[in-house]
Amino acid sequence: MAHSSYDLPPLDGLTAMLAAAEEGSFSAAAGKLGLTHGSVSRRIAALEHWLGASLFERHGRGVRLTPAGLRFVRDARQSLGRLSHSAEQWRPRRGRQTVRMSVVPSFARLWLLRRLPAIEQSDTHIDLSLDHRMTDLDSREAEVVIRYGRGTWVGVDARQIVEEMLAPAASPGLRDRMSAAPVIDELLQWPLLHDSDTSQWRAFLSRAGVSYRPRWQDRRFEDYDTVLAAAEAGLGVALIRQPLAADWLTDGRLTTITLQTMANPASHFVCVRAGETRQAVLTVRDRILALAAEDRLEKTA
Repeated sequence: MAHSSYDLPPLDGLTAMLAAAEEGSFSAAAGKLGLTHGSVSRRIAALEHWLGASLFERHGRGVRLTPAGLRFVRDARQSLGRLSHSAEQWRPRRGRQTVRMSVVPSFARLWLLRRLPAIEQSDTHIDLSLDHRMTDLDSREAEVVIRYGRGTWVGVDARQIVEEMLAPAASPGLRDRMSAAPVIDELLQWPLLHDSDTSQWRAFLSRAGVSYRPRWQDRRFEDYDTVLAAAEAGLGVALIRQPLAADWLTDGRLTTITLQTMANPASHFVCVRAGETRQAVLTVRDRILALAAEDRLEKTA
């Protein structure tokens, strides 16, 4: 049966069909909807007439979906789900809203936590729920994700939070055991400290013509702030990422070793789904970017 763009299916028939598909019988669907068995049967019959195909076949005391019914129920659920999601942006919200954010622990401790009160400022009525797992936006387990990388993810609106510069750093005690102007070869006499990503050391050393391969004396830690703590303890040389770890230099826990620096090929990005429309989510994203911009202005003032 051909339908015009305005020839919509009977909505009460859709409701009856979805209930019967879930319950497995017209009688159970009637009880769920507060209708009679006959009313559910008539509504589904009207929907089948509109569709031009049978949706259910009887078996025993219940019903099961036909192949056409299976496809139509799937499409109906997806379409109604999209309508429900679209309506979220129009529904008035009362009270404080929760925005779920996925962020790795090291970035939370080094940058985010101290700025949390400013992000949750009272005039926005927003509470942030932090999840330290690596959660993907597609899973719908978080609305905002702080990712570390190059910002080229598909289906994601990624905005760089801060651009980082890399420089070798060590504890003052370890630095005193080095020559006044150590070269790369001297750095390699000490354990190199890193997290699970060694690309920064590879990039830094490649500029001096050194191909880096992890050695037995090098040390790997799960979180970047643990790398900094290990360097403070004198366990080796770390690449400090400024301004993310600038406090470690300012308070003297670490000191840079050489004048050589380079831009970090990766950085932290605040990410939301492409096409995100929920205002609370966008407010959190924009507030993070505004605070990062304020930090840059303070450092250049």
